[in-house]
Amino acid sequence: MILVDSSVWIDYFNGTETLATKKLDNLLGVQPVCTGDLILAEVLQGFRQDLDYQAAKTLLCSLPVHAMLGATMALKSAENFRKLRQQGITVRKTIDTMIATYCIEHELPLLHSDKDFLPFQQFMGLQVV
Repeated sequence: MILVDSSVWIDYFNGTETLATKKLDNLLGVQPVCTGDLILAEVLQGFRQDLDYQAAKTLLCSLPVHAMLGATMALKSAENFRKLRQQGITVRKTIDTMIATYCIEHELPLLHSDKDFLPFQQFMGLQVV
């Protein structure tokens, strides 16, 4: 199972061709792909047209959707953020810390195109696609 980050979904739905969207296109229907509730909210809130929103919602909700936070994951995310900050690295977006931590804790590879995940890969064992 591969978790796909909002950075990839947003490009995918906008028709922006990147290495990550090509990978996603090749994965869909071939390998199990999932999303998370945080990612679902991030992606869907950006749609302006109802028709586009409904199409994206249908696709994303057809995938397994993981509940990504809760108290235990919130605490672990805070710890991971602090560990990186102690090394002089400040992650710009809290939600990326939560997503990375969830993937690390659940051993889920992450498909992304966001540089905020790189420290988690380099220092914390985040698996990426």
